Amino acid sequence: MNNYYRPYGRFSVFPPMIKNLLIINGAVFVLQLILQNGVMGGAFLLNKWFALNPINISGYDSWPFNFQVWQLISYQFMHAGFSHIFFNMFFLWMFGMEVENTWGPKKFLYYYLICGVAAGLAQLFIAPLFSTPAITIGASGAVFGVMIAFAMMFPDRYIFIWFLIPVKAKYLVGFFILAYNVLPILYGETSNVAHLAHLGGAVAGFIFILFDKNTYVSLKSSFKNLRGSGGGGNFSSTQSPFSGFADRFRKKEKNVEEAKYYDISNRHEEGDITQEEIDKILDKISKSGYQNLSEKEKKILFEASKKMR
Repeated sequence: MNNYYRPYGRFSVFPPMIKNLLIINGAVFVLQLILQNGVMGGAFLLNKWFALNPINISGYDSWPFNFQVWQLISYQFMHAGFSHIFFNMFFLWMFGMEVENTWGPKKFLYYYLICGVAAGLAQLFIAPLFSTPAITIGASGAVFGVMIAFAMMFPDRYIFIWFLIPVKAKYLVGFFILAYNVLPILYGETSNVAHLAHLGGAVAGFIFILFDKNTYVSLKSSFKNLRGSGGGGNFSSTQSPFSGFADRFRKKEKNVEEAKYYDISNRHEEGDITQEEIDKILDKISKSGYQNLSEKEKKILFEASKKMR
């Protein structure tokens, strides 16, 4: 049962950064509705200054393009309708909850925004090669990055489709990317969905995770499972030109350590573990991530989890 998708123990169901992102996106959506329905030209002004406008390209001079650098951030918080924001925020919470509980809020925010910016850049410079440039809004690119993070960190975690059908995260996310983005591009589907932006966010997330030392151990294990062997190959983040990029967004550590396992027979030195101790440790994980726990705190949490089984 440990592989099924659910919050671990008493980890925060609404970790702080995801909660803030939900609130901000919701507030911006309400502001959009007010301006679009109550202010003359409100929708035009919002799209002109805060949606992601295409860069003025020869042949499209008649379009009122107004690209601004800040739009690479602001467009991520705007949505086209209720279903658009609902599903984006639902997937952000569902897949991002455990990622933030593992990483901590600061690193999660950096990752989320980087994926969103990469999605915007893909929409600006790659999408025009396949379709007419258009104004873009939505958090979908960043959310696809979060989905990639979850699938790479917890590839064998089961997610229940319609609360009935269990599917491993790596297969479900892979299906979403293939069916919802890759195939429509290959078959030349014309719609108002920014498929290339979604792929841009997913690729950026993949690169970030691939060369992030904090997730190296989990990623290496995932590769072993996919290849069906005992490991093979010498994967090292120092071999890549991207090495060190993700390190700028994590707390400094002397070395990356393998996860340690404790024998259940080794009892906690200070007697029985209290619920207060466990709550303090879980609060610390929610704020700064599991990697910042002391060895003693990790041991306490491990023993407590054994007792709950």
